[in-house]
Amino acid sequence: MILKIAIIVLFVLLLISLFSSFYFLAQDQGTTKRTLHLLGVRVTLAGAMMLLIGYGIYTGEIRSKAPWDAKLSVPQEVNN
Repeated sequence: MILKIAIIVLFVLLLISLFSSFYFLAQDQGTTKRTLHLLGVRVTLAGAMMLLIGYGIYTGEIRSKAPWDAKLSVPQEVNN
């Protein structure tokens, strides 16, 4: 559960970085490097989020609920 909350927090931070970068791009019109710095922040947050998602899939905390993956999650029955 903590992993999912961390992914949601990173996603919200990513959106905040995106919109603040757009704001600085419109306000500064390329005279400062604030947009470039926020791009670096956004790339770092995206990388961290991808690592958390990969970790969640690897450990089994995050599972797919797609219909075509249902066969993979059902344990096979043993014939006696």
